Amino acid sequence: MSAQVRTAPPQGGIRAAIVALILAMMLATLDNMIIGTAIPTIVGDLGGIDDLSWVVTSYTLTTAASTPIWGKLGDMYGRKGVFLASIVVFLIGSVLSGLAQDLPQLIAFRALQGLGGGGLMVSAFAIMGELIPPTSRAKYQGIMSAAMGLTMIAGPLVGGLITDHAGWRWCFLINVPIGIAGLAMVAVGMHLPKHRAQGRADYLGAVLLASAISGVVLMSAWGGTRYAWQSPVIIGLLLAIVLTVTLLLLVERRAAEPVLPLGIFRDRTFALATLIGLVVGFVMFAALTFLSLFQQTVQSASATNSGLLLLPVLLSMVVINVVVGQLITRGLGLRTVVLLGSALMAASLLLMATMGTGTTRATAAGYMLLLGAGMGCLIQGTLLLSLDSVAPKDLGVASSTATLSRTVGGTIGVALSGALFAHEIAQSLAHAGVAVAAGAGQAQLTAAGLARMGEAARTAYQHAVVDGARAVFLLSGLLSLTALLASWFVRARGAGPAAPGAPAPGDRDGVPSGTPAA
Repeated sequence: MSAQVRTAPPQGGIRAAIVALILAMMLATLDNMIIGTAIPTIVGDLGGIDDLSWVVTSYTLTTAASTPIWGKLGDMYGRKGVFLASIVVFLIGSVLSGLAQDLPQLIAFRALQGLGGGGLMVSAFAIMGELIPPTSRAKYQGIMSAAMGLTMIAGPLVGGLITDHAGWRWCFLINVPIGIAGLAMVAVGMHLPKHRAQGRADYLGAVLLASAISGVVLMSAWGGTRYAWQSPVIIGLLLAIVLTVTLLLLVERRAAEPVLPLGIFRDRTFALATLIGLVVGFVMFAALTFLSLFQQTVQSASATNSGLLLLPVLLSMVVINVVVGQLITRGLGLRTVVLLGSALMAASLLLMATMGTGTTRATAAGYMLLLGAGMGCLIQGTLLLSLDSVAPKDLGVASSTATLSRTVGGTIGVALSGALFAHEIAQSLAHAGVAVAAGAGQAQLTAAGLARMGEAARTAYQHAVVDGARAVFLLSGLLSLTALLASWFVRARGAGPAAPGAPAPGDRDGVPSGTPAA
């Protein structure tokens, strides 16, 4: 058993703390969005195009693997110190990435950067849960999520400007002044309760959990691209994941301070929120990836314009995050939020599955507005459900589980939807009698590539992309219906002021927060 000594945080300084948290979260979000625009320039400077994907994969791998470990360390030893440590690791990785002299160095330093990045989001949301009472969490969560959304919108533009005018290395070095400002504000202006864990750290559980997550990310990244799905490497990874997860479950049942407390999943609301988060991650990455490809191929948008055409998704997600946060604070129930979000997400994707070569950009934008609104409700709602379903000592684990479920859902979503899309493309082109040279198909699925084709071949490719995208949107829509079904069984409080005789803030239908629901 372990004990924790906690002192109440002071009431003042919450706004300053939120600003510090937003600055730190901007580091991770901005870095992910900027790097995409710099990749072509990095290849031209450092070479190594065959291993280019590892610039992104190495970061994703270490971020996903370290997220639950950072969360548990914050629960055990204090969130402020862990948060500061994650910022420092991220900044060291950023500086080294900016100084990299070849691609292997950049990949290694990006892995270090991702190790720090894994602690930024999870620590920020856990600190928010500790500083702010349940009745006000939604309002501040909405503000933080809106800031992240605006960063996602501005990221590609900022990345292009930095790459063109200052060089790609500054895409990493720009993190330094932002990180130092956040570091100073957290160190000086943030006051949190003291933690002292008496139990022994669960090192074996941490290694097993990180290994299982790494296996999932690698299988998703390699499957259908570097290796065939039925290849010995992918089958070996799958068997390794199953074995590792089995050992993890056995170890966590016996650990004094498990890195992943299995008891929290006995809370029905927490388990359902995790499942819904997994679906949201799948849908978000799959839909955005193939919406962009649909626009470039079928609607003849350039890569830059296709990015701008995705603004309805991101803008509606930002606005809904803020609006829903305010409404939850005034009493709107979290169950209502996730039900509405799931319904909007499912409806938008099923509508997208009807899009064809004659679909206008305005019609597609309308569907994207619905998708962004649904995801905004769900990202907000699932995190708050997770935080409200556990005891204060497990806020870090709850935050990391919510973040990790979306990350794992995204990696699986890109892999499975990519395989489905490729299958439908091949089937459609074969039916149309269009031959595709090995490795040429993806290169031709751009506005420039299609412009060089004859009319018949271009039409066949566009119809093939419609078929592939329709299959992806239909699969995502059906998965969204499972999120809608899961949302129906959620039991959650509203976040408004409690009426006389009503459950106290933080309770769910009369059940104290942190108590397992039936």
